[in-house]
Amino acid sequence: MIQVENLNKRYGGVLAINNLSFGVDRGEVVGFLGPNGAGKSTTMRILTGYLPATSGRASIAGFDVFEQSLQARRRLGYLPENTPLYTDMRVGEYLRYRARLKGVPSSKVRVRVGDVLELCNLRDRERSLISSLSKGYRQRVGLADALVHDPDLLILDEPTIGLDPNQIRQVRELIKNLASKRTVLISTHILSEVEIMCSRVIIIHRGEIRASDTAENLLSSHRAVGSMRVEAKVGNDSAAELLAQVGGVKAVESEVDGDYTVFTLRLDADADPSEAVMRLAVERKWAVRELTRRRATLEDVFVELTHPAT
Repeated sequence: MIQVENLNKRYGGVLAINNLSFGVDRGEVVGFLGPNGAGKSTTMRILTGYLPATSGRASIAGFDVFEQSLQARRRLGYLPENTPLYTDMRVGEYLRYRARLKGVPSSKVRVRVGDVLELCNLRDRERSLISSLSKGYRQRVGLADALVHDPDLLILDEPTIGLDPNQIRQVRELIKNLASKRTVLISTHILSEVEIMCSRVIIIHRGEIRASDTAENLLSSHRAVGSMRVEAKVGNDSAAELLAQVGGVKAVESEVDGDYTVFTLRLDADADPSEAVMRLAVERKWAVRELTRRRATLEDVFVELTHPAT
């Protein structure tokens, strides 16, 4: 469904994406991950025809996105990070307008708009002004817009950004329902959502692909680090420096919580320095409120592959 070969994009002297190559098969739900500035949005804008590449090739459903742009765009729906909506229009009016722009035959516009209103739970908002809608409902309108021409591929850039937890859950369920019949490429910073929804993960850093596999295989093959949380009263000790010297500890972050300091310890793969940390706390007479070791997650893999030191 998506094929990218040796794709490059320069902004002046800055190389945003560097010799990028990857594929997404029909029916896959793929998480496209990376830190801010990694090149995710640039790649998505190139795939959707919003931005030209400097060099390389990209195709959607076999159509070259540069030389056969209209054919490629007919087969994809795009939800950008900041959904552009005409807020002075009503929901149904806007979707009918967008359907006509996307080439939906006049005889099918009413049916397609009705279908996406139902699919995105917008039927009761059909006559509402878009300006009156909450952020969550505006995201639903954006998704309905992306779906109104019944595309084979959905490209979603941060679809849950700015939403509250209830709205995130609603949009997540909606995307899961959509994914049962379509190929989906989704970019998000909520890595727990990726583990739930995606069959495969692509991690990009500094314009290059660092990993492409299932979340389970990434955890296994990269022997992802875990972490430990320590909450303690440490007085005037340079506790972060002392904890960083404990065997198995790769890095230490800290923040103050009242009289306590909360330390997050990134660990070497398979390391469990719990006993050594407790011995240090006893020796230094720290008052420990919590010491918890957390299993490795996709977030740990992400940090390991995109950490500034790597």
